[in-house]
Amino acid sequence: MEKETKWTIDLIHSEIEFKVRHLMIAFVKGSFKKFDASIYTSGKDFTTAEIDLWIDVESISTGDEKRDEHLCSPEFFDAEKHKQIVFSSETISKPDELGHHELWGDLTIKGITKHVMLIVDFGGMAKDLSGNEKAGFEISGKINRRDFGLNWNKTMELGGVMVSEDVNFHCELELINQGISDLIMVLENEATHDGVRK
Repeated sequence: MEKETKWTIDLIHSEIEFKVRHLMIAFVKGSFKKFDASIYTSGKDFTTAEIDLWIDVESISTGDEKRDEHLCSPEFFDAEKHKQIVFSSETISKPDELGHHELWGDLTIKGITKHVMLIVDFGGMAKDLSGNEKAGFEISGKINRRDFGLNWNKTMELGGVMVSEDVNFHCELELINQGISDLIMVLENEATHDGVRK
């Protein structure tokens, strides 16, 4: 059985961004500044990845403090009651002819969980100047915010609404190989101690 490899996010070289149409003529962009994940793979095969990602809702940043406060209010994310956005992976497909992977999993926002599909592009692997092995990924997707109870909007005088229902998001993630997971090492040590090396 292939060993479990643990990966962590290099937060300095990673970002989670989103954009939504404003007044139906332009986009407002934002990002989340605090996030982390638990990621394990069999060897270095990322199609076997088990991913649990969480995002701090109150770390949202759109360049406007009042807008950020509104987004954290009960009219949107209700950050006081629902502090995190969570994604747990289910399956990752083999790459298609363009090199895209489909990542399926459960996304939970404001206490509502939906099954979603994301597009993943693998950027490759390399070692940094300190000898740490890194893997790079670009992840994109689109959700309807009303599916997650983010219903606030305003109708404009000349028709249309202030904010679109569709939210596009884009993630750049750089992962650090932390080696064989502690759990696997403990089990192997116990097996060796018992004289049953597997």
